[in-house]
Amino acid sequence: MPLVKIDGADIAYEVHGEGPPVLLVAGLGGAGGYWQPQVQVLSRHFKVILHDHRGTGASTHQKMAYSVERMAADVLGLMDALGIESAHLVGHSTGGAIGQILGAERPERLRSIVMYASWTSADAYMRRVFEVRKALVLDQGAMAYLRATPVFLHPDWWINANRQSLEAAEEKALASFPDPEIVASRIDAIMAFDRCADLDKIRVPTLVFCAEDDRLTPVYFSRELAARIPGARLFVAEKGGHAHSQTMPEEFNRIVMGYIQEQERRLAGR
Repeated sequence: MPLVKIDGADIAYEVHGEGPPVLLVAGLGGAGGYWQPQVQVLSRHFKVILHDHRGTGASTHQKMAYSVERMAADVLGLMDALGIESAHLVGHSTGGAIGQILGAERPERLRSIVMYASWTSADAYMRRVFEVRKALVLDQGAMAYLRATPVFLHPDWWINANRQSLEAAEEKALASFPDPEIVASRIDAIMAFDRCADLDKIRVPTLVFCAEDDRLTPVYFSRELAARIPGARLFVAEKGGHAHSQTMPEEFNRIVMGYIQEQERRLAGR
């Protein structure tokens, strides 16, 4: 992956295809490779940009106090470096939180937002889940954290059907896994995130997307996002878990690509 320097860190990114730009922004894990089931399909119609967050993957593993605001600034920095004036943003979980910030503060940089499996602010349930994940990485280390991650992200039926591919992915992720302190700081960042007061300021066309069986950011968060963002559209998939784009890629790609194409037609008709 090529690298671009943004505020003291090297950010790894990829660009695929040609057309209107679409940013695929990963969640807590931060790796652009999360979007592999989407790249080939979306890049037939769009210029698809994905990146490894600061502190993850091939980007600089920087020890610092992380925040979702810092992550959003990196997305803007990447857009600036690539000469992208505005783009559609598809954000998974933490990526959706980044979309909330940019939608409220820099709407001119976004053509539309897909907030996928995201949340408003952490409640008691979500805090317990992430306390467990933080304790795992700090006390048991990288492999224990990686082994547990599918339990939070994927439905049982998908884990049972994909045991070998999951194990291979865990081994690959282990090679570039950041210092546990970085992961813990990124968890602290999402627990501190709360932009509820800004949601009614978002005027960027927004699709809120979640699966009914999401155990990490339950569907009630998406219902609240859709209710608070003016004009937002809600799509709730019957199943697929927190990582619906991986477990049900055909449905995810169809819904998301259709929404982005609809927004492009709207923009062309202005």
